[in-house]
Amino acid sequence: MLNNAEGLDSVDQNRKTVLQRALRVDWLGQTAASLFWVTSVIVYGISGPGDWLQLGAASAWLLANIAALVWEESG
Repeated sequence: MLNNAEGLDSVDQNRKTVLQRALRVDWLGQTAASLFWVTSVIVYGISGPGDWLQLGAASAWLLANIAALVWEESG
């Protein structure tokens, strides 16, 4: 539990660094690409096993980007 100003400052700093990492061009670009990929699979429809694999790959990429953003600080 955080009871002092120093602890609160570190939480605020951590949030700031997560936001800073989220606004980097590399993270934004990869996340946008994975979202576009997911969207294209949904828009064009899922008509076979290959479409499910495409959706799974795009979703895994998106989750990996989010995980990297969240856990980069703790690693």
